[in-house]
Amino acid sequence: MSGEQPTAPAQPGPVYRFRWLLPSAVAAELYPGRSDGRRPRRTLRDWAVDFCCFLLAVIVGLMAGEALPDEPNLPPAMVAVDQVIGALACGALWLRRRWPVGLAVVLLLLGPLSSTSGGAALIAYFSLAVHRPFKYVAWICGASLLAVPFYFWMRPDPEVSFGLAVAFVMILTTTAVGWGLFVRSHRELLLSLRDRARRAETEAELRAEQAQRLARESIAREMHDVLAHRLTLLSVHAGALEFRPGAPENEIARAAGVIRESSHEALQDLREIIGVLRAGEGEESGRPQPTLAALDVLVAESRAAGADILLDNQVTDPGTVPASVGRTAYRIAQEGLTNARKHAPGAEVHVEVHGRPGQGLTLTLRNSPPPGDVPAVPGSGQGLIGLTERATLAGGRIEHGPATGGGFRITAWLPWPS
Repeated sequence: MSGEQPTAPAQPGPVYRFRWLLPSAVAAELYPGRSDGRRPRRTLRDWAVDFCCFLLAVIVGLMAGEALPDEPNLPPAMVAVDQVIGALACGALWLRRRWPVGLAVVLLLLGPLSSTSGGAALIAYFSLAVHRPFKYVAWICGASLLAVPFYFWMRPDPEVSFGLAVAFVMILTTTAVGWGLFVRSHRELLLSLRDRARRAETEAELRAEQAQRLARESIAREMHDVLAHRLTLLSVHAGALEFRPGAPENEIARAAGVIRESSHEALQDLREIIGVLRAGEGEESGRPQPTLAALDVLVAESRAAGADILLDNQVTDPGTVPASVGRTAYRIAQEGLTNARKHAPGAEVHVEVHGRPGQGLTLTLRNSPPPGDVPAVPGSGQGLIGLTERATLAGGRIEHGPATGGGFRITAWLPWPS
């Protein structure tokens, strides 16, 4: 008898206030309606990261610039060109989010001319791996790795051996690219989880709507059968008056009273059917449905199936309960007992019914905790949605949730006119 109502999807408004903690690319994907079709602006986090990257590239460039005079056969003009290219490369890092492919290609081509642009090149390769598909990373970074041996062959390091220098730069490049691929995969995972959560919320809404529609259809079918029964009763008594015009006055009065009462009840049922059809169309008709008088039979059938049920029915004359109220109460009890068998097998179930005309009918079902572990049942909560819809259409209300001391409890109140 346990189950949960589907929750409404969370609204992005309050969370959007903290978008400055997210990368601009992720914030634009999470809240696409906020960008108005324009390129996403840098967040505070982006500014902090870009400044740190710029500062790191400058520090690496300065360290490489101090070693330039020690390189053999490097003319002073080449030293100046190297430093100018390094400074421009560091400044160009502020464009790494907008043009990651172009920046990486330019630094790849200028790499053999400038050792001071090495730090900027590593950051450009990292940005390329984060913001573009792997095919761009493979071509550009693969070409960069192939160019490393030729660079140190043309400009050997006077303090480090050729093999060690090549291995060190290749490891740095591979690490930067691998880190960028990891960041990209992490962002894609975050967005995929967001999409999965949205799909789950949409599916829950669709299941809730379907449960409401099925409940309306079932109620409409039941009302249709009852209305057909009342019209048949009208036809029988009207036919008796037609074929026995000379019947005693007391029989004629009794038949007229039955016709009047049945007509009034048929009109009420017709109004209920119209109300249900306005909420959701009913398509099929089934057999006549039981009322509160059949509650004892329902409990007996459940006991025969092995359920432990205690029934406390304080309504001494179920026939006095209006038919629509009795049908609704019966269906609530039936669904409650079914849920108890599914979600708490072996638990004791208490069913209490009490009420009187003018005060309403109250139905309570309460089950104790199951004696052992019970696996989760897929689609839990759909029956409770249908019961809520049924009670609302009948003019009543229903409450459900964990019971005091464990277990689950359903309490329904239905109107019972005086």
